[in-house]
Amino acid sequence: MNKSRYPIVIASLMLAGCINMQPNYERPAAPIPAQWQPSAGQAKLTGDTLSAELGWEQFFTDNELKKLIRQALENNRDLRVASLNIEKARAQYQIQRAALFPKVNGTVSGTNQRMMLNLPTGPMTFNSHQYSANLGFSSYEMDFFGRISSLRDQAVYQYLSTEEAKRSAQISLVSEVANAYLTLAADSESLALARETLRTQQATFDLSKRQLALGSINELTLRQVETSVESARVNVAKYMTQVDQDRNALALLLGERPNINLEQVNNLQAVSQTASLPDGLPSTVLQNRPDVLEAERTLQANNANIGAARAAFFPTISLTASAGLASPELGSLFSGNNHVWSFAPQIVLPIFNGGLNKANLKVAEVSREISVAQYEKAIQTAFKEVSDALALRATLEEQLSAQTAQVNATQRSFVLSRARFEKGLDSYLAVLDAQRSYYAAQQTLISVRLSEVSNQVTLYKVLGGGAF
Repeated sequence: MNKSRYPIVIASLMLAGCINMQPNYERPAAPIPAQWQPSAGQAKLTGDTLSAELGWEQFFTDNELKKLIRQALENNRDLRVASLNIEKARAQYQIQRAALFPKVNGTVSGTNQRMMLNLPTGPMTFNSHQYSANLGFSSYEMDFFGRISSLRDQAVYQYLSTEEAKRSAQISLVSEVANAYLTLAADSESLALARETLRTQQATFDLSKRQLALGSINELTLRQVETSVESARVNVAKYMTQVDQDRNALALLLGERPNINLEQVNNLQAVSQTASLPDGLPSTVLQNRPDVLEAERTLQANNANIGAARAAFFPTISLTASAGLASPELGSLFSGNNHVWSFAPQIVLPIFNGGLNKANLKVAEVSREISVAQYEKAIQTAFKEVSDALALRATLEEQLSAQTAQVNATQRSFVLSRARFEKGLDSYLAVLDAQRSYYAAQQTLISVRLSEVSNQVTLYKVLGGGAF
């Protein structure tokens, strides 16, 4: 190409608005394996897709829990803050976008003056009138080098980042409400078990007092029975406190009083059903997690900011222009040949500013590198969270099976030890020990069941939580 044509080509690009100083954005490579590796005893995961469209209304099947989640999404204060941040970011984007267009103003003015002139014949006074009506734009910057468009892009990505922050808050809120609801069900079930244990122990204690009066048992046996009664009373009080605290936690998450009867939430198995998650779990699904997308949007915003910092090294071209009418008589302002106009282009070329532009560019470049590291850390954190949930998932089924067998075994032991005591073959101490083991096994079974369903909720959350 003829070198003499270079200025023409550059000028054409400038007028077309094609010069942009932003670096080309490329998503950083994910610093994690492509697939989760199964841990010891864990079945190898298969498949290559995971639907991100499984919303919480499809994942959770309990209707009462769905009501609470809807209530929380409408009233939770933290979620309101996230929504207001989105409105703020949207307004900021509109501010930056408005700079791409000229600001058009209409003005109407009138000036009246009384003047005095010293003439040879003596002083003379007269009145001067001037009226004008103008329409024009002021301080309109021609975005030849992409400074304004880069700032607009930065505002767009910041807005998108807040959108992802809200979705992340929604997913966290849904999982917290679900876990609080499931914990309430588990603690209510434990409370019911403690009350039933207290009832049976109290009945045994009443019977033992009659037996002592008849001389069929001694006082030591009576006191051993009494210890089991008091232990059951302690457990009832403990779980009553936990149930009340669970209800308070739910009320805080919901932002108001629950709109369901929480007294009926007293059986974990009855409320713990969820939709099944597929076994195919490639690590690429993490790039759709809202916190990871939020980090990437921040990275894109800082990438766009580099374009604005680079453009500051180039001339700034701004225009001020107006067209209108002027007349010494108000009545003739809009008649006759009274047209006036002004056109005032201005070019500002940065020559010396103490290294300010270089410093701003360096800040923008370092900010982008920080965002890259934060994006990579977000992916690594997400990978760890999913790996931890899968590791627990791999052993929970075995834990549940073993704990169920332990409950059956301790129940049989309790029945046999009680029968031996009633026949006078053992002391009541053996019965008391067997009863404690049976009660503890039942409580642990409830805890394992809670861990199993909570793990499903956690896995749903850390995989991205579906659509809203």
